[in-house]
Amino acid sequence: MDTPQTQDLDAVTTATGNGAGNAAGPADPDPQACRDEVDRLIEAWRRERPDLDVAPLEVLSRVSRLARHLDRARRTAFAEHDLEPWEFDVLSALRRAGVPYQLTPSKLLTQTLVTSGTMTNRIDRLAAKDLVKRLPDPGDRRGVLVQLSDTGRQRVDGAFEGLLAQERELLGSISMADREALAGLLRTLVLPFDN
Repeated sequence: MDTPQTQDLDAVTTATGNGAGNAAGPADPDPQACRDEVDRLIEAWRRERPDLDVAPLEVLSRVSRLARHLDRARRTAFAEHDLEPWEFDVLSALRRAGVPYQLTPSKLLTQTLVTSGTMTNRIDRLAAKDLVKRLPDPGDRRGVLVQLSDTGRQRVDGAFEGLLAQERELLGSISMADREALAGLLRTLVLPFDN
């Protein structure tokens, strides 16, 4: 005769598919259900070119796809604040500089990785939109400083908050511990290119 405790155990066993209950944790997800587009791409390459080691695609194709999703998220966040990605890059460099939010054009060049001609054009366009101001550089009679305007600061702050919301959504499916582990792995991968 079954006792209430035995019936409860039977219910757990039936629900989990084994007699281990929850001690072993949830059942492993179906590997077919967790396949993404990169898995299908790799499978096709392995079938068509079994002579090649396509293992790098496991990581880098996913990084590439994620970069496209991030680019879309960035554009959405910036468009909501009437900014182009390049405008955000310049304004955020000035914002990160701290009070009084100003840098020389050469420092902006090193932070945004564009040519001096491109930077001059960008500063002109941002100044025309009242997002930055040109000021004389007190340390260099021929030099100028680029300063973030109040309008520019409000715009970049709003866009940055929007960007963080978009990025949190992109990372929503992984735990904080996994995010930290992933950040460490990506740092190791990117570091040789940043030196």
